[in-house]
Amino acid sequence: MAEPMDLLRANLSRVRIPEPTNRIYKQECCVSFESPRSEGGLFIDMNTFLAFGKDYVSWNYEKTGNPVYLHIKQTKKLVPEDRPLKKPTLLAIGVDGGFDNNETEYDEAHNIVILPDYVKLPFPSVELPEKVRLAVDAILMAEGAERKEQLASWTADKKHVSSFAMNLQQIDNGVTVPPSGWQCIKCDKKDNLWLNLTDGMILCGRKNWDGTGGNNHAIEHYKETGYPLAVKLGTITADLEAADVFSYPEDESVLDPLLAQHLAFFGIDFSSLQKTELTTAERELDQNTNFDWNRIQESGQEVEPIFGPGYTGLTNLGNSCYLAATMQVVFSTHSFRSRYYVNQSLKRAFDLAPADPTVDLNMQLTKLAHGLLSGRYSVPALEKDEHANSGTSVTAKQEGIPPRMFKSVIAVGHPEFSSVRQQDALEFFLHFLDNIERANGGNPEVDPSRSFKFGIEDRILCSSGKVAYNKRIDYILSLNIPLHEATNKDELAAFHKLKAEKVSEGKDLSNDEIVRPRVPLEACLSSFSAPEEIHDFYSTALKAKTTALKMAGLTSFPDYLVLHMRKFVMEKGWVPKKLDVYIDVPDIIDISHMRSKGLQPGEELLPEDVPGEESKSNEPVANEDIVSQLLSMGFNHLHCQKAAIYTSNTGVEEAMNWLLSHMDDPDIDVPIEAKGSEASSHVDQSKVDTLISFGFQEEIARKALKASGGDVERATDWIFNNPDATTVSSDMDATTSTTTPASVDNTLPDGVGRYKLFGIVSHIGTSTQCGHYVAHIRKDGRWVIFNDNKVGASVNPPKDMGYLYFFERLNS
Repeated sequence: MAEPMDLLRANLSRVRIPEPTNRIYKQECCVSFESPRSEGGLFIDMNTFLAFGKDYVSWNYEKTGNPVYLHIKQTKKLVPEDRPLKKPTLLAIGVDGGFDNNETEYDEAHNIVILPDYVKLPFPSVELPEKVRLAVDAILMAEGAERKEQLASWTADKKHVSSFAMNLQQIDNGVTVPPSGWQCIKCDKKDNLWLNLTDGMILCGRKNWDGTGGNNHAIEHYKETGYPLAVKLGTITADLEAADVFSYPEDESVLDPLLAQHLAFFGIDFSSLQKTELTTAERELDQNTNFDWNRIQESGQEVEPIFGPGYTGLTNLGNSCYLAATMQVVFSTHSFRSRYYVNQSLKRAFDLAPADPTVDLNMQLTKLAHGLLSGRYSVPALEKDEHANSGTSVTAKQEGIPPRMFKSVIAVGHPEFSSVRQQDALEFFLHFLDNIERANGGNPEVDPSRSFKFGIEDRILCSSGKVAYNKRIDYILSLNIPLHEATNKDELAAFHKLKAEKVSEGKDLSNDEIVRPRVPLEACLSSFSAPEEIHDFYSTALKAKTTALKMAGLTSFPDYLVLHMRKFVMEKGWVPKKLDVYIDVPDIIDISHMRSKGLQPGEELLPEDVPGEESKSNEPVANEDIVSQLLSMGFNHLHCQKAAIYTSNTGVEEAMNWLLSHMDDPDIDVPIEAKGSEASSHVDQSKVDTLISFGFQEEIARKALKASGGDVERATDWIFNNPDATTVSSDMDATTSTTTPASVDNTLPDGVGRYKLFGIVSHIGTSTQCGHYVAHIRKDGRWVIFNDNKVGASVNPPKDMGYLYFFERLNS
């Protein structure tokens, strides 16, 4: 065999010196979760700069022929027990000069390795060719691709300087604010007080949906006067940047660079004030550590850790719990387990992948599946134990696996999921399934997303007595929560009486005293099937608008039924509110009664549109009541009209939600045209065909493209954001039952309507964009909690507190 150095020189042409724009992977294997700290270390291809674990680097050599690799191996440093603590020079943790946070330190060794015989040459060495030395130095000095992506996605929201701060007008009306003893000038509130920085008025804050907080006097004062900025008394200290300043016109917490000057105007010496109140952010955080939070996480319970196949935790990448909770449930299903684990090896996925496997969804799904299900990474972590003589001990925790590459691939091009902000688990679940369907080409033989898919049929009864049947396909059953169906009304009445007494006495309720409504799941399912009035329905039988009744049923029962509980609603004044409610969910449900019956004997279908009247009936018309209510909230008239039209005039709440999610659409200001007009009727057939290939019907594809200016991606979003639009046209016209051919249903999974609960995704927080998600999954005859990288036997699964419920069909 040739000498190692001669072998290296013979392969110099396969070595590249990386450019600044090259992505260099050096933290994690492309096809597994091996790292430099793994037993075999990490091998970096010195031509492509992709990284591979010891068991996988030979696959890359076979596929590419690249023989030269930089091997990185990290081993824990031995730290003397009597090591003196470093004196910090910076007020920081985990940085040079900061506090010692006792993180494990590692030694790093480097070698050049030449495949296929794993010939090794040490680095650094002056004997190595200069090109190799330069290449290795560049690789080691470069910011890793994993780190670059993390930094690029880190768009943590920071308070910005208010546009009203620099030129704020202050009124000299003789007000001098004392250093303590504050009270709202309009009520007896002595906490949650805000000082208006224009006129010095001290007023209480907003009333929370549960009756706590203030009496809205501060915001009412803004509406009367237009004075924009207020600061929360009790949050003002020598650290002025930490003070809670709120801008009413901008509707968010802001920075006021001239806050010291603005406070001095009313005689306030901030340097001597002590903090006595929580800021808005702190109060939200505090609310998230209440009884519900503890119960969902099963805090305070002795949770037995579980290790092994199927019990691998996912490391939180920074607000990625929505992804972790969802993926744990998804990969507990037979369909996804079979597709990406049982029936597809890592080797096959790698062979099928393009040159860069880090950007291939199939590869990264297979990597994630094998990481979660193999048990290879579900082992107790070794941690330093201060009380153990050996210095290390096995703990009840596991490190978990970081889903970096999967998150990067599934979120590519998506402005929200590609960030590190918290997201809605439901939205991510639907986005994920949509991508799975596209990646598998809608092939029912291999597409695991089909196991969640089912048909919904709407029966519309016109006042003429004639009917229309319209079908659509969905992945989730979204359910309203009818609070009036609560089964504990007597207890609730007693609680509200006690609460009123406590409030009048200025006392707080303890968690043990709180009573929440209990609503049976059956009531939520019944609400979905209940008749619903449709106003401004254009009847082709009457040739006029009328009121119709709509009832919904399922045309097929999926392998896995996902129920979404609509806990986030709008209360009076259009303030978002999270329903504080328990849902009584049984382990087994039967929805057989929800199967739609289709056209019945003796029923007569509504006639097709008459061609001569088509332009008249197809002209989009917005419900003026909806438009006027949206206008009163300050929205643009055209935007309000579009919101009403694109939500089929179904209601103010639906229009409001559409408007909030489409404010940034590029065509939001384009005038509305009649659908029958030549300008709006022309649609690129190739784009229609593209949408049809995604599984959408041609009529719906055309409608979505018209509504989205011909943009395929936005048209897809439009279809998912407007599920009602797949049943009737935008002005609530409906004709016959031929919207979806019956044959479409034959491709969907179907069976009996009995299901068993196997997964719960719970959420705690004031909105889906903050807080935390946790999954509970029934495995091997017991409930297991998956809380990011913590996996253990569940003592008390929160079955009544779920946001998403996952059921598996019982075939027996």
